[in-house]
This record gives sequence, structure tokens and C-alpha cells, in this order.
Amino acid sequence: MAALGGFVEFFQKGKTFRPKKKFEPGTLKHSLHKQAQASLSSGINLRSVVKLPPGEDMNDWIAVHVVDFFNRINLIYGTVCEYCTETTCPTMSGGPKFEYLWADGVKVKKPTPLPATQYISHLMDWVEAQINDEHIFPVTVDVPFPKTFIPLCKKILTRLFRVFVHVYIHHFDRIVAICAEAHVNTCYKHFYYFITEFDLVPQKELEPLKEMTSKMCLDEAELYTDSRKLQQSS
Repeated sequence: MAALGGFVEFFQKGKTFRPKKKFEPGTLKHSLHKQAQASLSSGINLRSVVKLPPGEDMNDWIAVHVVDFFNRINLIYGTVCEYCTETTCPTMSGGPKFEYLWADGVKVKKPTPLPATQYISHLMDWVEAQINDEHIFPVTVDVPFPKTFIPLCKKILTRLFRVFVHVYIHHFDRIVAICAEAHVNTCYKHFYYFITEFDLVPQKELEPLKEMTSKMCLDEAELYTDSRKLQQSS
């Protein structure tokens, strides 16, 4: 529980790679945002935290989390960005097997290899433009979500996941150096449970961190089951 409290405190202060996107007080999304934050602070199992609250709209719930994850991943990358240069990271990669090419369909139509810092800068600009567009992420209940909302959120979250991949594989030493690994791991687990709860990121995209995830996201119930199996087989 203390780790979760520290995690929330860590992500409520400190520098971000981009200015934080905030919800206007008094709006439904601000209320949902506060509800999600309160759940994290209370130490509830992260698998439970991500589930859609009874009576709430799925699109609103996803919208709030997309913005929250954008803010948190900005903060995570902000702690390592000075070490992520065109020299140290000439490609946006997750180890030797995975390289990500940038295209936004408007300014860059053809998938293009970029240094990681440029890729992530373009990515954050693109995500920020999407979440600030009130036709895509409406701020009032009288404006409906577009039919393209869920597919767009899937694309946003898939691309944000790639930042986790790059940070974990290429810059985790920096995260450890500033004693932030517990906070980053908690944020990653929260993100992972959310995207898998609502099937928002393709399985093939999760491959670079598959082994780490299988160890990190083994909850107490699974650990108990495994220990019982070991006892029975011994």
C-alpha cells in the first residue's frame, strides 16, 4: 500500500516531458479521474482498479485513462530524456529485434526510421493534439464520442507502450539510479492491466516486454496457485 501511495505522489509532482493535460473541475471526466486516483491511493489490487465502475460509460473511462497514462509516461520519459540522444539511441527500438518507424498519416505519411528522441517527441505531439481535440475527446456529456474513438485510443496506447519498451530496455539503469523503479513498475502494471482488460493493444506489440511482464504481473493469487502446485508435485 505504501508503494502505491508513493507512486501516486511521484506522479503528481516532478517534471514532465510535456505539460500535463488536466480535466476541468466539475466535469464528468474530472470526477472519473479523481475516482481512479482515489482507487490507486487506497492500495486496491491493480487488476481491480482498471475495471469499468458500475454505471459508467466505457468511452469516458477509457478517455480518462488515456490522458492519465499520457501524463505519466511523459513524466517517466522526462526522467531519462537527457540520456536519450541521437547518439545513444539512433533508432526508436526495443532491443535488437524491435524497431519502430514513425508515421502520422498527415505530416509523415511513409513509415520513417527516426532516433528515439525524435520519435517520442513526434509521438507526444501527436497524442497531445488528439486528446486536446474536443471533437475526439469531448469534455462535456452533450458531445458524443466519434465512431473512430476506440480505434484511435488503441493506436495511442499501442504507441505509448513503445515508450515503456524503449525506457525499460535502453534506459532502466537511469530509472534505478534515481530510485524510481518501483514507481515505474507500478505505472507499467497499471497500464498493462488496463490495456489487457479492454483489449486495447495487439498481443504482438507486447512481445518485447513479454518475459518481464509475466514475472512482474504475477499477482498474489497466481503466486499462491503456483506455490500450491509446487507443494503438490513435491
